[in-house]
Amino acid sequence: MLLKAQSIAKAFGPVKVLKDVSLQINEGDSIGLIGVNGAGKTTFLSILMGEIKPDTGELIQQTERIGYLEQFAESGDVTVREVLGRPYGHIEAIRRRLAEIEAEMMSGGDIDWNALAEENSALEARLAKVDEDDEAQKVEALRKVGLDPDIMERLMSTLSGGERTKVMLSRIVIQADDCDLLVMDEPTSHLDITTVEWLEDYLIKSHCAVLVVSHDRYFLDKIATRMLEIDRGKSREYKGNYSDFIMKKMLELDRMEKEYRKYASQKKRQEQIAAELHQDQWYMTTHKTRQKMIEKMEVKEKPEKMQEITVRIQSAPKSGKNVMIAKGLCVDLGGRRILSDVDLDIQKGEKVGIFGANGEGKSTLVKALLGEIPSKGDLWVAPGARIGYYSQHHEMLDPKLTAEEQLLLIVGKERRAEARHMLARFLMFGNDVERPISTLSGGQRARVALCTLLLDATNLLVLDEPTNYLDIPAKHAVEEALNEYDGTVITVTHDRYFLDTVCTKVIEVKDGHATEFAGTYSQMKGRPTVREIVLDADEYRVVAPFTNWVTGRKYGKGERVLITPPEQKSYEWAINQGKLKKTGGRQRKKVDKSFMDESAERSRSRHYVIRRRRCPSGPCVRKIIVHLT
Repeated sequence: MLLKAQSIAKAFGPVKVLKDVSLQINEGDSIGLIGVNGAGKTTFLSILMGEIKPDTGELIQQTERIGYLEQFAESGDVTVREVLGRPYGHIEAIRRRLAEIEAEMMSGGDIDWNALAEENSALEARLAKVDEDDEAQKVEALRKVGLDPDIMERLMSTLSGGERTKVMLSRIVIQADDCDLLVMDEPTSHLDITTVEWLEDYLIKSHCAVLVVSHDRYFLDKIATRMLEIDRGKSREYKGNYSDFIMKKMLELDRMEKEYRKYASQKKRQEQIAAELHQDQWYMTTHKTRQKMIEKMEVKEKPEKMQEITVRIQSAPKSGKNVMIAKGLCVDLGGRRILSDVDLDIQKGEKVGIFGANGEGKSTLVKALLGEIPSKGDLWVAPGARIGYYSQHHEMLDPKLTAEEQLLLIVGKERRAEARHMLARFLMFGNDVERPISTLSGGQRARVALCTLLLDATNLLVLDEPTNYLDIPAKHAVEEALNEYDGTVITVTHDRYFLDTVCTKVIEVKDGHATEFAGTYSQMKGRPTVREIVLDADEYRVVAPFTNWVTGRKYGKGERVLITPPEQKSYEWAINQGKLKKTGGRQRKKVDKSFMDESAERSRSRHYVIRRRRCPSGPCVRKIIVHLT
């Protein structure tokens, strides 16, 4: 065991951030820590690292050799060299012990002078050896993360977000060889796919145990063997990676829901019997016996319903078949050729993902396609294209305005209720709506920016890193909305999970060229594709038996069915005929992406017609006749 936290609780004023969180980290563990924004993940890490003390609970640490990557990289007026040379891990422990020895010697008293002198000499020799190797380690670490050693004297404040994160990763690399445990808070933020994949391979090969907070689902699938979820201040552990967690979590919630329904039904029945006995046999105590039986029943808690972001993107009238065509497109900036001979043919309804290393020209390509920067070659955009643009830096937002005021600029002051309703769909209520945008978190600003985008009907969305700053539930909501969107999507992203679950075509920008591939990111790289995604599903109850002719499954009266938007078409007949009744419940359901792709294709090329046909020898039967449009 390296580190153990037992029943940790922490409150800030009246707000209880952590109520009961436990975790044990053993040698070789690779643990993913997840939870919605504000769940207390960073607070928990700060407690583990000794930066803050818990209110209650026990913390046992059996190693000093811990490397820590903070969520926010340093950005002040310090050089890269200074950041890489800051005390860390075992070096920090050596310097701390030297200071303790010096203090003991200064205080005098009854001490073993010889033992202290020998220990002091040994520690100084170790520290000197570290200093000798330090420069070579710094250079090698910078190269490993893709940074030029010439960056060493630059100020952190002059670096991009991705470069600052890489510098902090370099510090992790320097200490990793002498660490037992690496603790990282959002290590993939601002990193391009190439660097993230390098980090994955590095962590997998490392001898260190790993505890990582991340919203990168592809990353968690690759490195994690255990998942710890913090939800409403409590922790729950699951074996496996992120995909395993999703499946087990859904099964657990389904089991809890069934157990609660059974318990509630039995309790209600027993209470009815007790009431009837008390009324009919008021002179006897039989009802009291029944009441005691009720009290002895094992209480089952009702699963708490998660507040979920609901996103529905309104699309404008469709454009023609071809939305955007580029032939031999070239872009020159500052006397340098950035992109050469780009050929693209983007058609109606396609979801196009653009990826590549930082600085390769992804944003430049998008700006050229939008006509924001000059380009050479042929570029044609459909006259009927109504474009909506989302920037990862949220330049369209005024930091001095509140979230509500920002939306009122678009819809008008008389539509305050509509603006509030839109923000509520993104789980922004009360004080958050009335605070200046400059005081909101990155995730909250991203939600406001998405709100402004959704207020206008579009048929072409151009998105720059739409999932940045969002937690996992919010990412699922955005992905679901884009999958349902009838229009065309062009998006720049480093999120490989997003590229697999949303995009039908990907473009890699590398060495000044754009390579187009019809399929997902994983298919392009020859890897197993993320075949399943999680969607919100409406709950229905089967009123009368029926068969779903698309899937061939038969349903009996009383069954409960979860139906996602892509599946809605195959159940439309049963709903219209009153065989399915909506209960008002809403849960998350894992859906095979191939079914979604097939559903989308069917909706574009076919429609289903329910016709009544009379059999010569019996009653009427219903058949689904498929007609090509």
